[in-house]
This record gives sequence, C-alpha cells and structure tokens, in this order.
Amino acid sequence: MPDPSYVDDVRLAHVLADTADALTLARFKSQDLQVSAKPDLTEVTDADLAVEDAIRATLKRARARDAVHGEERADTGYGPRRWVIDPIDGTRNFVRGVPVWATLIALMDGDEVVVGLVSAPALQRRWWASKGNGAFTGKTLLNASRMQVSSVSAVENASLSYSSIGGWVSSGRGQEFVDLLRDAWRTRAYGDFWSYMLLAEGAVDIASEPDLALHDMAALDVIVREAGGEFSNLDGVRGPVGPGALATNGLLHDDVVARLAPMEPTERLDLDD
Repeated sequence: MPDPSYVDDVRLAHVLADTADALTLARFKSQDLQVSAKPDLTEVTDADLAVEDAIRATLKRARARDAVHGEERADTGYGPRRWVIDPIDGTRNFVRGVPVWATLIALMDGDEVVVGLVSAPALQRRWWASKGNGAFTGKTLLNASRMQVSSVSAVENASLSYSSIGGWVSSGRGQEFVDLLRDAWRTRAYGDFWSYMLLAEGAVDIASEPDLALHDMAALDVIVREAGGEFSNLDGVRGPVGPGALATNGLLHDDVVARLAPMEPTERLDLDD
C-alpha cells in the first residue's frame, strides 16, 4: 500500500523543479551567461546561483522548519528534515550547450533520503520517487509511468555507464574499473545524473563514479532504490555518502562491489610479474 507520508513533499519538489526549469532554460545557450571558477576549480554559472536562491526562497516559505543543504550556498536550518539541492548537475554540459543537465532535489529524514526528483528540461524529462511509493518518470505527476530496473544477473551481460575515466585513476581503483569495463557487455559514458536515471528505467544495469558529493547523489539514491535497484558508495555501504557512488539493478551489486575493491600493493605486484 502506498505510503502517504511524503505526498505533499513530492508535490512541492515538482513546484521547485518548475521554477528551476524556467530559470535554467532561460539561461541555456545565453550569450551573456556568466561563468566563474569556484575554489575547487569547478564551474559555477549565474544560473546555478539563481536556481538555488529561488529554491531556498520557496522552501523558507513552505518548509520553514526544514534545513537546506545546497551546492552553492551555506547550509541553513536545523532538524532531521533536510532538503538537498544541486541546482545544475552537469554544469560543464550546460556551459557548452550540451542538453544533458538537470536540477536535483532531495529530502532527507535523518540519514535516509525519502524524496528525490531529477528534472532535465532540455531533454523534456523528469524522474522522481518517494519512500515506499515507487519511482516514476514523466512530464507531470498526472502524466507518469512507473520505472523498474533490469533483471540482468551477470556483469558479462550488463550495460555500464559512467562519466569519465580520469577520476578513477586518482581514486586508487583505476585498474579495477578498467577491468570492470572490459568485462561488461557494453559501456557508455552517458554521465552525471543520466547514467542513474537510465539505470532506474532498466536501460542500464550498472552506473558508477569515483568522487561525488551529497548534493550529487541524494536524489539519485531514492529513485534508484524505489525502482528496485541498489545505491551505495564504492565500498558497498548503502546510502548517498562516499567514497563515490555505485548503483546497480541489485542483482549485480555485491559482485561489482567486490570487483571494484582496491587490490593490495602485493596483489598488484603479483599481477605484473
């Protein structure tokens, strides 16, 4: 039986996404888009800031008691309920005119993600889920279809999606990831949020990245889980806390965690002999 606990929060997440979509689409491919570098050398645009500020303003009115954690602004509020916002996931795509970017909105109750929504207006797609109610994709709450992960049970038959190779080298799991790529049936770098939404739809069986923050993962976590999959860090610990992220259809999860476990230096030496 559906859990009604988070119905209003899901509706609010859609309202927040409507606002975000209007702002991001208005700035996408804009000639006067303002882009600057943050201290970690990643890009931030005026659209990122405008979206997060608008979402925070609405939450301040609609959920005044809830805390907010976002990518671009300082944390606000206290208490067990916390909204987690990534105003534009895929900022580099956004800056270059690639339409694969999205706003990520999540609600955590304590350490658990209970609501997640991903909105990619340039793709005209939206995905969402809430605890106990399944995962859905569609343009609106009234025009949606339920999602279900795949039933592929062997890595050799699996489709794997990722963002880039570079981060895997510095993660200390570069060789392990390359070996996983070689063993998988098909590999593509769909990247960012899209890898995980394709997994929730059953089109991809494994999605992983070596270095992500809470705002990158929170919304993805509950959507993947409610679609029947598993979401964990690279060590197999469930939830949206690193190191990195690993999502599978569930059937493959333990095997992939084992394959990505860093080899001991002595094991690497033996392989080279």
